[in-house]
Order: sequence, then structure tokens, then C-alpha cells
Amino acid sequence: MTDGTEAESLKYQAIQEWDSVGHMALMALLEDEFGILLDTDDIIDFSSYEAGMEILKKYDVAF
Repeated sequence: MTDGTEAESLKYQAIQEWDSVGHMALMALLEDEFGILLDTDDIIDFSSYEAGMEILKKYDVAF
């Protein structure tokens, strides 16, 4: 188990699992889990863990 910093350093296409298909699967999962509909620009801009956290704040997703 890690302390969470590994996830915080994730960036789009930096790992094999986060390719274009994985990205769309992640976006669909986030929409389903939080009951939101991400704007196309937000999907494109969701390029890292940090960017994603900022984008999710716009949809009132709190952690």
C-alpha cells in the first residue's frame, strides 16, 4: 500500500493503462460515480491527477 503520492504524480499517457481508451473509461467512471456530466473541454484538460482534482471541484465533487 502506498501513501497516495504515487497517484498524485499520475499524468495522462505516463503509464500504459492511461492511454486514450483508459482515459475515456476513467471519464465514464467518474461521471457515473459522482453523477456528473463532464464538459468536452474538461475531458480534454483532465491530463493529470492534479488537473483532475481541480476540474472535479467545478462539479462540486469534494474529497
